[in-house]
Amino acid sequence: MSALPWLLFAGVLTGLLLLDLGVFHRRPHVISTKEALGWTLFWVSLALFFNACVYLLYDHQWLGLGVEVGRPMAGREAALKFLAAYLVEKSLSLDNIFVIALIFSYFGVPAILQHRVLFWGVAGALVMRGVMIAAGIALIERFQWLVYLFGALLIVTAVKMLVVRHDNLEPGRNPVVRILRRWLPVTDEYHDDRLLVQTAGRWHATPLLLALVMVETADLLFAVDSIPAVLAITLDPFLVFTSNAFAILGLRSLYFALAAVMGRLRYLKISLVFILAFVGVKMILSHHYPVPVPLSLAIIAGILTVGVVASWMAGARDPASLVSPLEAELEELARLSYQKARRLAILMIGSTLLVGGAALLLLPGPGLLVIAIGLAILATEFVWARRWLKRLRDNLGEVSNEARKFFRFSRRS
Repeated sequence: MSALPWLLFAGVLTGLLLLDLGVFHRRPHVISTKEALGWTLFWVSLALFFNACVYLLYDHQWLGLGVEVGRPMAGREAALKFLAAYLVEKSLSLDNIFVIALIFSYFGVPAILQHRVLFWGVAGALVMRGVMIAAGIALIERFQWLVYLFGALLIVTAVKMLVVRHDNLEPGRNPVVRILRRWLPVTDEYHDDRLLVQTAGRWHATPLLLALVMVETADLLFAVDSIPAVLAITLDPFLVFTSNAFAILGLRSLYFALAAVMGRLRYLKISLVFILAFVGVKMILSHHYPVPVPLSLAIIAGILTVGVVASWMAGARDPASLVSPLEAELEELARLSYQKARRLAILMIGSTLLVGGAALLLLPGPGLLVIAIGLAILATEFVWARRWLKRLRDNLGEVSNEARKFFRFSRRS
């Protein structure tokens, strides 16, 4: 692939960031809901406009774009993949918004300074995402079996989202924050929008810098989940990075737009759980039964819509704001022991492999092997799975014995 489209897109990104910081938000101010909604509409419209550009670029193979895994990619396919990747990244970033709100609350970041923190957070996230996307694609192209590992990782993450609360944020235990505190003393108060101040001839970090570090590390952890999810849709590096970039660029305005209604989005996290689980299964089956992109796009959009509509219809504000939206099960899930959480993870992973193995029985692929692996995982926790696994072994043993007898008889004949 030519370097020209990357250079052009890098120039567009740089121009957008400079306009944002140097012109539209030159002076720190509190972002109103109306202003945030306007900017959210702008970033979404810009992403959709770029999607139209993707269609033209790939359809005519301009700038060397339009080749993936050695085959031409039509404009319609490229546009659908970009839109699906953008929607996945955008929806998963919603969970990041809840964590950012907790970080700002913990450090007491003034509303007038929050946009500045998010701006530098976005700039750092774009660099980190670029490195991680390049590494992820290179690894998958070299080691094809990693798609199964990434798929399993997404399913495990979905399970973790069910049992982990957001309100257990402890920045004091963050290793990056602890290292920073060792190197630099931290002031007790904010100094406008400055990250560092010099006092008595020595540099001090402000709480704003600590908040920025927490935002960056939180995005790094979310990227570990979201990037494999996007790689399940396409391995075209340009589509993966650009969809991530547009989703991240709109994260700041989306945060301020949702700030007033975060407590009402009580069922949104459940939607994100199902999206991650679906994309994980899609990734595991990608080599044997690739799920069509239009179908993936419809399923993801449908899951997200159900979560938003259900949250809106619930009406009342969630009494446990900014935490897992599992209502009655919330406290019980928070008290889950390691053994119970492990049991839940094994159930989801093993069941997913069983379903995938059953599908592979009708398609080219090692269906029985996948079913056996799924049963072996489930057998570590469930008695019924042990019985099924034993029955499968016995049946395979009988088939093997009959085959041996047949071959011996054939040789004698």
